[in-house]
Amino acid sequence: MFIQTEPTPNPNVLKFLPGKDVAPLGAREFLNIDQAAASPLAEALFNLEDVAGVFFGADYVSVTKAAHGLDWSEMKPPILAAIMDHFTSGAPLLRTEEAVADAGEDTEIVAEIKALLDSRIRPAVAQDGGDILFDSFDEDSGVLSLRMRGACAGCPSSSATLKAGVEQMMKHYVPEVTRVEQVI
Repeated sequence: MFIQTEPTPNPNVLKFLPGKDVAPLGAREFLNIDQAAASPLAEALFNLEDVAGVFFGADYVSVTKAAHGLDWSEMKPPILAAIMDHFTSGAPLLRTEEAVADAGEDTEIVAEIKALLDSRIRPAVAQDGGDILFDSFDEDSGVLSLRMRGACAGCPSSSATLKAGVEQMMKHYVPEVTRVEQVI
């Protein structure tokens, strides 16, 4: 098994591509060891020195390192070993499959926003090892709230991406959107 690595715009996040589906049913993020208990792979990664976050995309794993911890040159070998061990073992990504809650019917505007996120924005953000999710839309003020995950959360360029890229695109295709904000 050959696992490729790619840098991301966030210097504290490295993207690992195992050449296999990682989370085809939906992205997952783990921000601490307690959350990681839901996944054998996330737990194994958090047990390594200076791992501060794990994100599973459709076909990649993004690992966040502690800001003032080890260098990537020291962290990559054990991370690669943990990922390889997981995929060669045949263990499931998650210990239990979680049911996705249906939030009910979306308004027409919210459905448009989600469709644009899924078709144009999320694929571009995934290339950088992250994800962007719909949080809420206030139809009275036109404020769209989005949640950044993976390499995008805490990335120095995420606010620029949100304002220059996402906000402009949303305003263009969904004129009801007046502003885009990041939910932390």
